[in-house]
Amino acid sequence: MADPVEEKVVMTPKCKTETSTILVVERKAVEAEASDKTHVAGGDHTGLIINKEKVYENGVTEPCHAQLEFWVYLVSVANGSHTREARALRFWFKPQTPPSERSHEAQAFFRELVSPQDFPKDYVGFIKKIMKLMQHKYHQLKILEIELRQEGRRTPPPETNGVVTSKGVVYNYCNGSFIEDSAASQTPIISEQRVLDMIENAYPNPLTVEDFVSVGKWSKADIKDALESLEEKGLTRTMSEGLYIRQHSVDTQVVKQMPTLCSSRQPSIAVVTALYCEKQAVDAMMDNQETYVRYTTVGESNVYTLGTIGAHRVVTTKLPSVGRTREAMTAAGNTTTRLLGIFQKVEYVFLVGVGGGVPHYTDYAKHVRLGDVVVSTPASDLSDKYVYIFCEKADRNEKGGWDYEVKPYKPSSFLLQDIALRLTSSQTAPWNSYVEEGLQRLRSVPGRWEPPEGATDRLCVEVGAGAYIEVSHPTPQGDQVVYSSDQAGGIRVHCAPVAGGRAVAAAGEARAAFAAHARALAYDCELDAVLDSVVGNRKDCFVSVRGISDYRDGTRGKEWQPHAALAAAAVMKSIVAAMDPPTD
Repeated sequence: MADPVEEKVVMTPKCKTETSTILVVERKAVEAEASDKTHVAGGDHTGLIINKEKVYENGVTEPCHAQLEFWVYLVSVANGSHTREARALRFWFKPQTPPSERSHEAQAFFRELVSPQDFPKDYVGFIKKIMKLMQHKYHQLKILEIELRQEGRRTPPPETNGVVTSKGVVYNYCNGSFIEDSAASQTPIISEQRVLDMIENAYPNPLTVEDFVSVGKWSKADIKDALESLEEKGLTRTMSEGLYIRQHSVDTQVVKQMPTLCSSRQPSIAVVTALYCEKQAVDAMMDNQETYVRYTTVGESNVYTLGTIGAHRVVTTKLPSVGRTREAMTAAGNTTTRLLGIFQKVEYVFLVGVGGGVPHYTDYAKHVRLGDVVVSTPASDLSDKYVYIFCEKADRNEKGGWDYEVKPYKPSSFLLQDIALRLTSSQTAPWNSYVEEGLQRLRSVPGRWEPPEGATDRLCVEVGAGAYIEVSHPTPQGDQVVYSSDQAGGIRVHCAPVAGGRAVAAAGEARAAFAAHARALAYDCELDAVLDSVVGNRKDCFVSVRGISDYRDGTRGKEWQPHAALAAAAVMKSIVAAMDPPTD
């Protein structure tokens, strides 16, 4: 019996016009014979064949199993003009590939194709890398169709400039999506907004003029001018000894110790927020509010807003700072411990605020985008039912994968997660109406609480050298259901683990790899110290609710933060409203 013919990876032009080219790369069992129409590669590229036919049909009639599109800018060597080019990839897999694995394989293929370590800078390199990936790694991929479509001359936005390579390709930056630490550490020009941001981040702790000088490197005169203007606008107020604090609300009571509450006024639900806009959004979900600032000049001050959601008494607080500095971690843990110590009838803890989404470039059902909400629930396909996983360390191993040191968290009771799952499967989830109510209550509160324009939700992938490519959001395929948020401005809610950790939360391969490992759909701004306190105080029910405001950890871009915080707060209220009334 003759030996079976070895599979080769064959590239063939499908069609070409003045502005577009479509190529087909497919896996075929063929005998390779060089001719004037066929180039058979040798050496390191043995097994690759270039078919020079001008017109070709691959014979596939079924819709592709996955697809995506992204853009680059081509630079004319002759006159320096820019032409935007769309590049589309359409995937067909072998019949034995389970449908559930197809989008995962397509996602992994694309991530490896645009890996910053060896991103192809020209057409030849781009096609060659696609063929090599098919040949050596993605053996379930049967056919890949590549469309290159020039969309006309464009001038890249001045603020995005891009990086021109030696081959004349410029990759589009994504304005405002990513802020590198090195850039963030440069001294920014002073403005009232920057001063207000610092005051809000520190709230409820007050700041001195010296604090602004130390962090912002600004002059005292400029700082005082900004502070006076903010106070005239009612956004800040001066306390004793030259201390400045955010003017939270007209009914805030400053106390040295929290007043004793009778049993009927004790809250059973605590909500922990990290950013000022997060607390504003959560407070907008409550009725019968009263706010206390436990003010101290030594250590951390604390803010508590008491109110009701339905039949439940709720207390909200804001962490004075977040991050991995010893001071921030201690403050976050102490604030939570003090909260649970003062309000000892708290049984349920919500961590509510913004987060960074984990996008999926090829599967609409798995894709998370700005304005969505992720509720921390266990992954259905993992035996370890954690709802939050913190990565302390991520290292490359000898096999090219990753080794992680993690702290997983899971509640003793999944009551809150079960409610969230039930609500997401319902056709009448109430969070959209709660967003509308919140918008009405926040009309007089500074900030853009409505969702920004959809065009601001730009999905980018870093390809090295400080450059990015912009990728289109996936669209529904076949019988996939279109979510209401894509039709009528509603909230799309996902149930999945939430992750944290600076080692993996930044953009790049480690971020995507850890998200896939943990099945996480969102990252937060490192709230493990809060959960350490929650678990240490034996609170059996806790959940994290993250409104997606960027594609890192939620702290990078401010444009989406207010609306994302409001969406998360509305989902929190929906879960609380669905809980059984308290028995006491």
